[in-house]
Amino acid sequence: MTQPRLIEPGAVYLVTRRTLRRHHLFAPDPRMTRIFRYALAVAAQRTGVRVHACVLMSTHEHLVVSDPEGCLPRFIHHFHRHVALATKVLRKWEGAVWDHEPTSVVELRTPHAVAEKIAYAIANPVAAALVSRAKDWPGVTTRPDEIGTAIWRVERPTEYFGRDDDRWPPHVELRLEMPRAAHDLAMRDDEFRELVAHEVATLERAARASVRELGGTFVGRDRCAKLSPFRRARSWEPPRSRNPTFAVGRGHHDARIESEERLRAFRSAYRSALDAWRARRRDVPFPAGTWLMREQHAALIASTRVAA
Repeated sequence: MTQPRLIEPGAVYLVTRRTLRRHHLFAPDPRMTRIFRYALAVAAQRTGVRVHACVLMSTHEHLVVSDPEGCLPRFIHHFHRHVALATKVLRKWEGAVWDHEPTSVVELRTPHAVAEKIAYAIANPVAAALVSRAKDWPGVTTRPDEIGTAIWRVERPTEYFGRDDDRWPPHVELRLEMPRAAHDLAMRDDEFRELVAHEVATLERAARASVRELGGTFVGRDRCAKLSPFRRARSWEPPRSRNPTFAVGRGHHDARIESEERLRAFRSAYRSALDAWRARRRDVPFPAGTWLMREQHAALIASTRVAA
């Protein structure tokens, strides 16, 4: 059985999903950029999710978002559905756009994890040996100085989003919000941006050193902008042996232990409630953070989260 997902209001997440069989369906071009940004802005506005950083690689996405209302699954469903449908129109693509694997959702349990994962997302094009500097990626990306400052104004794409359909406004705005992590670290906004920029620079140096050691080269901005969306990534990729559900940042051992205990307590309480539900007991509450049973079956939810 798939493990239940713990969704609590106010959590911060790294969201990642790949294209089917690593096709370059999101190869950077202005139309793909507009589709992605527009769908992201609409989904965020309709669910209250706050976007802190986003990077769209040719084969996958990285988002760092906050979920004040505890409705991340609704956001993901809305966003991924409409990105896929618009991409199918743009690329004249038949069949699935997204990989059949579940979306990777990693809760960022400490402010250090938030800073590290934002930097990880931003530096991903460099780690993949595509460009030597993150700011050179020609697709959707986020610069550290945009966090908490940038407002993307996006016109409705001509692909898929009907001009005469009231669901789709002619233009939307997407603000890249400053995460709560800055406050939690007792940092000013500019200090947090500097922290992320330092993390990005460290990751860039490591990636450049790795490329040199292997005797390779970076693909380069111009060649990346000419990628065919119908080709597949050919680089070797290790099998996915782990699917983490949380991250705490480097060196935060106590936070890791606390997060593991919290997750175990939630899953144990969930399994007990599910057993009771299957025995037709509808008065047993599921633990706080339960999403699917609440949304699809109107199950009772405990008023406070399960203690670790």
